[in-house]
Amino acid sequence: MTQENLSFKDMCAHFNVTPRTLRYYEYIELLQPQRVGRARFYSPREVARMTLIMRGRRFGFSLEELRQWLQIYDKEGSTAQMQAWIPIAQEKLAILKQQQEELKGAITDLSTMIDTISAELP
Repeated sequence: MTQENLSFKDMCAHFNVTPRTLRYYEYIELLQPQRVGRARFYSPREVARMTLIMRGRRFGFSLEELRQWLQIYDKEGSTAQMQAWIPIAQEKLAILKQQQEELKGAITDLSTMIDTISAELP
């Protein structure tokens, strides 16, 4: 294998994921490492895919949404992939903004409770 490829252990460490997670991503065909005997090696393509997967998970995309999105790239290329991504990403952004507003409200309520209870203590 070339030095550009990451071993299974290195891939887990690089992305801070468990071996179980990495195996599962392979099982559901998000990743397709090269195999040499029992060893797995991840090409720059697979590293890029994992970067997108991790970013997508952070944004709230399901694994199935990510799998379908990656398949578009495999079948139709990057332009089609980006065109499909924009409306889905806009939906996720709206959800994140709603969650942000809910968190702001919760933070305000909790701060008020802390202040009220603190003021009542001797």
